[in-house]
This record gives sequence, C-alpha cells and structure tokens, in this order.
Amino acid sequence: MGAKAAEVNTSIRKQILIAGCLYLGQFLTGYSTGWTAPVLAKLQNEEDTPLGSVIDDAQSSWIGSLMALGGIFGPYISGYLCNVIGRKPCLYIGSSIFLLSFVMLALATHLYTIYVGRILTGVGGGILFVMNLVYIGEMASTRIRGTMLTLTGLSNVIGILFAYSVGPFVPYSMISWIGATLNAVYLILVFFFVTETAVYQVMKGKRDEAMANLKSLGRQDDIDEIVAKANDKPKSNMAQLTEMYTVRSNRMATFIIVSLNIFQQLSGVIAVMSFVTIIFDMTESNLESHISTIIIGVTQVVAAIFAPVLVDRSGRRILLLVSTAGCSLSLAALGIYFYLLYSGHPAANDLQWLALVSIMLFFLSYFGGLGIIPNTFIGEMFTDTCRGFGGTFTVTIGWVVGFVIQTAFGYMLIALGPYITFWVFAGFSAFSFVFSILFVPETKGKSLLEILELLDKRAIF
Repeated sequence: MGAKAAEVNTSIRKQILIAGCLYLGQFLTGYSTGWTAPVLAKLQNEEDTPLGSVIDDAQSSWIGSLMALGGIFGPYISGYLCNVIGRKPCLYIGSSIFLLSFVMLALATHLYTIYVGRILTGVGGGILFVMNLVYIGEMASTRIRGTMLTLTGLSNVIGILFAYSVGPFVPYSMISWIGATLNAVYLILVFFFVTETAVYQVMKGKRDEAMANLKSLGRQDDIDEIVAKANDKPKSNMAQLTEMYTVRSNRMATFIIVSLNIFQQLSGVIAVMSFVTIIFDMTESNLESHISTIIIGVTQVVAAIFAPVLVDRSGRRILLLVSTAGCSLSLAALGIYFYLLYSGHPAANDLQWLALVSIMLFFLSYFGGLGIIPNTFIGEMFTDTCRGFGGTFTVTIGWVVGFVIQTAFGYMLIALGPYITFWVFAGFSAFSFVFSILFVPETKGKSLLEILELLDKRAIF
C-alpha cells in the first residue's frame, strides 16, 4: 500500500513539474501584456526612449494594440499544427516566435521595429496561450485538472504584475531582454521535462509510447478513454460553424458569449491595463505612477486568486451582474475625478486617491466576473461537437474588438479627453449589466443537457 502511494505521489509530482514548466509560458503571455505599461512611459520620456523622438498618444495606442492583432492568428495556427506535428513542437514554435519578438523589441531603434515586434509577440503569445491549455488539459489527471487549468490564469496575472514591478526600474531594452531570457528558459524546460501528450501519440498510432507516457503520469487506467477520444474523427471548422447556427441552443449560446466577449473589451480593460502607468501620470497624484501601477498589479493577482472560487459558489449570473455594475460605477468615478481635475475644480486636490481606488475597484470587479464568466460559458453552453471551434470563434471576435479599442484609446484621449473616454467605457459596462439581466441564464448546478434545454427555450431567434 505504501509503495503504491509513493508511486502515485511521484506521478503527481511529475504532472506538477510539467505544469510548472508550462506556467512559465502563461507567465510570459502576462508579462508581454504588462510590458506595455512601463515601456510606453519610457518611450514618452526623452531621456529613456531609444527612438529618435518621443511617441505621441496615437502611436502608443498602436504599440498597445498590435499584440492583440497578432494574437488573433496564433490560436488558428496552433489549432491546425497541433494535430499535424504535435503539441510539443507547437510549444517550440510559439516560444521561438515569442523569443524573436522580445529580441527585436530589445534592439529596436525605430518605431516600426517595435510595431513588428509587438505583432510577433501576439502571434507567439497566442500560440503559447492556447497550447499550454491544451497540453495541461490532456496531461493532467481528472481530479487535479481543474485546479491546474485555473492556475494558468493566475500565472498570467502574476506575469503582468512582474512587468509592472520590474519595468519602471530598469532601462527600456532590459525589459525586453528579461522577456527573451525567460523565453529561453522556457524552451530549455520544455525540451528536458515536457513530453508529447498521450492523446497525440495515440492519434499517430503510437499506443505503446502513449501507455508508457500515461504510466509515468500515474494515468495508465485512462488509456481506453484516451484511445476512444483520439479515434473520434473531429468535425471540420465549417461543419462546427454550421452547427453553431443551425442548432437553436448553439445560436443562443453564440449570441450570449460573443456579446459578453465584446462587452469585455468595450469595458476598456485592455486599454486600461496597457496604459495604466500613463493614466496615473495624467492624474497628477502625489503617489508615483509606477507605485500605483504595482498596486494595480497586486489587485489583479488577488482578484485572479478568488475569482474561480466565486464562480462555483455564487453562481454565474449574479456574479456577472455585480461585476458589470462594479465596472460601470468605478469607471464613472474615474471619469468624475478627471472631469474635476481638468476643469480646475479645487475638490480635485482632495480626491487624488479616487483615481487609484477607482482603478483598483475596476479590476476587482472585472476579474471577479466579466473577465472569467464568458470562458466558463464556452465550456457549459456549446454542444460537445462544436465547442472547440465555438470557443475559438467567440474569443477571436473579442480580440478583434479589443484591437480596435486599444488602437482607438489614444485617439479618444486626444479627441474626447480622459473623463469622457472613461464615461464611454462606463456606459458600455452599464449596457452589459442590462444585457446580463435580459439574456444571461444561471447555469450553476445544471447539467449540460439542462443548460442546452434552457438555452433552446430562451432562444430569441
């Protein structure tokens, strides 16, 4: 009995070791997102910029948004290649593109080099983001799979916090060299500790290798299940797209999830996350902007820790309502502060704390509901036969809108001013609150069949 327990513990430790390697990849995607905040501040400072001149708000928007543009293509690349060449080679490809992008950014002396580097960051990050999730989902034992997948989100926001914390205190090029170094470490860890998944090995007829792989992970009893799944002929993307719109429940699911993914971006979250240091510079607060940025990073980590627990305990719909209401109110408060500041109202001096508190509450609200519920619905609302493409399709729509919002953010600051800009985001968050009341059902505690029946009854077209 003792020997068997020791064998199980060894197998679990191996799963944790592999997952830990992959969490570094998720950490890097977060780092590349947080990279923008300290870097943009340096590129707008004559003493810190490696370029011939400082950049304006419009150029800042492009630097922030081009990662999202590249990220649109990454999942489709990995979605095709992972079944052709395997999961592990896709990890190499994603990380190599990521590594190249950070080297380009570190050496950049021209703005367009930074633009290209950010696009490549998005492509590499998109590949890694998806493939790390796919690999962990196929590698982990059933009883710890949920926890391991949840920790990918935590790794992502820790990466953001790391960029916020280190970036202000090192030169421009060093921020990117840190990313390049971590990518090199990730490649080495994948090479030595990450094997190909048993699912792919079975797909390629390597059952003996798959069995040995599963045994080393303590999952030898799962071979029949994996063989059955691997032998199922997957539907083409066109067939899945057709099913999304011909099945009544899938149509409603698509309507809800696409709308929520769009509302995620219309809340301005990516813009605020990328430009947070510049935003704090605009507040004229006595607290240094990089300290405020670090506080915001810590807030995101705290929210990411508690969010998965809240989803299963409080219910999806109520959490979404509280979240969207919180986003709207906090952004409205931020807009009020900027209005008082820019209109020269004397109360602004006594309300300098309001900007920091508003942004903290915004991220707590966002990551406590709106930031996580749509991904939960992907796993609950679509039928099994179109969930894969349905998830990729709906998330991509959100990323496209995110690219537009990030690109427009700098122009909005110039044309509308910060207070109207944040009131616009507050208005969209309020609209998402109303949408949730009208169209989003509660799925907590319901089986997949019950959810599909509920969506079928509530379908509006």
